[in-house]
Amino acid sequence: MRKKWRWSNIYLLLIFALLYIPIFYLIFYSFNKSGSMTHFEGITLEHYHTLFEDTRLLGIVIVTFLLAFLSALIATLIGTFGAMAIYYTKKRQMRTTLLSLNNILMVSPDVIIGASFLIFFTFLGLKLGFSSVLMAHIAFSIPIVVLMVLPKLQEMNDSMIDAARDLGAGNWAVIRKVIFPYIAPGIIAGYFMAFTYSLDDFAVTFFVTGNGFSTLSVEIYSRARQGINLEINALSTLLFLFSMLLVIGYYFVSQDNLTKKQKKRRKEQSEVADLL
Repeated sequence: MRKKWRWSNIYLLLIFALLYIPIFYLIFYSFNKSGSMTHFEGITLEHYHTLFEDTRLLGIVIVTFLLAFLSALIATLIGTFGAMAIYYTKKRQMRTTLLSLNNILMVSPDVIIGASFLIFFTFLGLKLGFSSVLMAHIAFSIPIVVLMVLPKLQEMNDSMIDAARDLGAGNWAVIRKVIFPYIAPGIIAGYFMAFTYSLDDFAVTFFVTGNGFSTLSVEIYSRARQGINLEINALSTLLFLFSMLLVIGYYFVSQDNLTKKQKKRRKEQSEVADLL
């Protein structure tokens, strides 16, 4: 048992090293005075100063975050009700078909999705820009939200809904006071996943951006083709720190919801004990 435990830990260390060493390498050279990633000459904050003076890049960062916020919000609303529609569909065959159609976007290559959106928007005569990217991000984020919310619906006891209806609650009251509070962790997880996917998407965005509009991933790709620029390292470092803050925030939100559920369960158990 000890040998198996030791090798499993070595395997985990190798995986984490493979994932994080390139990131820390990039962060380390964002402070490099020489301006290259071949040799380190000393520590400087010059690249961070240059980053904050680059108004065009900062504008792209703001637009990218606005795009991610809006697309994740709209996709979470549509995906949540879509998950409920799939779960409460009475015909099993119809439910399976809807779930399969939802999963197609999850397994389809981003290049195919991006090219499809480009053809569709061109056919409609829609000008490529913020609106086209927003609609594309909403479309590929909806399946993510659905897959996050569905397990919470499956965990929920349907007798809670029956009890609410017996007490005279209407459809909206049941959704707002029974279903939403229970599936809230899934909704939050779906929002964060949709936000992250929108923030770092490149392939789909590359197809549906127009002249004069760019997102962070497309801009970084364009600048990287022109040569090494440690300003991008500095920006990537700040984005990595922001992602860490998001993960920590989601962890505390999840822990808070878990604590509330545990307290509620203990209260119910104590009430049952008092009745007995």
